Amino acid sequence: MTDPLPQRIDIQGDWPVDLVTTDIGIIIIDHGSRREESNQYVITVAQNFKESEDYEIVEPAHMELAQPDLAAAYDNCVSHGAKYIIVHPYFLAPGRHWHEHIPALASAAAANHPQTCCVVTAPLGIHNDMLQIIADRIEQSM
Repeated sequence: MTDPLPQRIDIQGDWPVDLVTTDIGIIIIDHGSRREESNQYVITVAQNFKESEDYEIVEPAHMELAQPDLAAAYDNCVSHGAKYIIVHPYFLAPGRHWHEHIPALASAAAANHPQTCCVVTAPLGIHNDMLQIIADRIEQSM
């Protein structure tokens, strides 16, 4: 099955064709929790992503209930030189948070930095690699 999600939600600015990774800031955002051990997941995911990919500026964020929030992560990206901010929701499906809440938070953060461009990616969604993850989790449980 193909993923029916759009590629992104445009928030602010125009994206050049020839982006340089040093100009890109990645924000990986989850919901946020009152449980600190749950909040640690997105921090670990952001660190692991930064170590495995060619992006120098990668920040974790929580939508609510914990810090850093999206505005703080956006500020951090800009302070490290990012001009193009990509917000990736660490969510499985495109619910109300993806359609409404995260774009609203990204728009508010981007408004503080009018010289930047910002998009929100699709959530994890339907992806063939997710099938292997499901199989791995099932195997681990046996």
